[in-house]
Amino acid sequence: MAEPADRRIPDLFGIELPIIQAPMAGATTPAMVVAASEAGGLGSLPGAQYAPDSFRAAVAEVRAGTRRPFNLNFFAHDTPPEDPGRQAAWRARLEPYYAEAGLGPDTPPSGAGRAPFDEAFCAVLEESPPAVASFHFGLPAPALLARVRAAGCKVVGCATTVAEAVWLERQGVDAIIAQGFEAGGHRGNFLTHDMATQVGTMALVPQVVDAVRVPVIAAGGIADARGVRAALALGASAVQVGTAYLLTPEARIPALHRAALERATDDGTALTNLFTGRPARGILNRLMREAGPLSDIAPPFPTAGAALAPIRARAEAEERDDFTNLWAGQAAALARPMTAGELTRRLAGV
Repeated sequence: MAEPADRRIPDLFGIELPIIQAPMAGATTPAMVVAASEAGGLGSLPGAQYAPDSFRAAVAEVRAGTRRPFNLNFFAHDTPPEDPGRQAAWRARLEPYYAEAGLGPDTPPSGAGRAPFDEAFCAVLEESPPAVASFHFGLPAPALLARVRAAGCKVVGCATTVAEAVWLERQGVDAIIAQGFEAGGHRGNFLTHDMATQVGTMALVPQVVDAVRVPVIAAGGIADARGVRAALALGASAVQVGTAYLLTPEARIPALHRAALERATDDGTALTNLFTGRPARGILNRLMREAGPLSDIAPPFPTAGAALAPIRARAEAEERDDFTNLWAGQAAALARPMTAGELTRRLAGV
């Protein structure tokens, strides 16, 4: 690949290639982060999949594997208040699946959900500051964000609309991820929750580039070097790729998820809030077809998954993906099995 005309992101982060491995909670491992960074890109470790103590250990594992820059990513959502009525309605919607699985109505839910960035996570970051700290679902409280900056981290936020990008720039972020509608996993939206008006990558990236002065990172529907070249041509300074990394040996996903990715099609994904309570793109499965994919009954993020956990576990034990969140973007069919390091280099055309 020819040297990109805009070197702001590689120069800002201290990396060689304009490639960022997306932080995918539940799938990314320290080994993936190390491999992407060692290949010249920016590896990203998602804090949301850890408790603070286990996150500290994971960061240490990354530090032991590479001296190159990497990113620590965090969710910036608010923990929702208890809503027993909403939870009861959700459990009632799932009751036929419980009965089918032979599980009683009193089977307890399980799963801790996803943790937002807080004092404990900030303390871990301060102990071993990364080159970059990125945030999903907006930004944390100003006092916490000031501590991240004081630690010397470059701050990155995710926008799904031009308005969100402008808001992030006003908060002083160093770079913005423009996440198109095609992207797998959770939408990073925070100013709007209207999924009907979300914007595709090809339309979003140049409009964000025109609206802000900070460098822009394109995300969504990019799984090979062609997509990278297209994003850079639209004015992005770098790209963030997620789904393609799910087929690397460094990814930690169930065999059922890997199999679904290997048979993915262009029209085989949809946005759904059933698995966590917040819109995320994944491969269509039974629950999405029968109960959604978007439903007003699903309780708020990240509480929806607890009631699903028992029936998901029973189905997966029978090698069924009926209740598994199979996160994937619309370009999943372009992904090919290879190591995370090789993928990083191939994306950059080297």
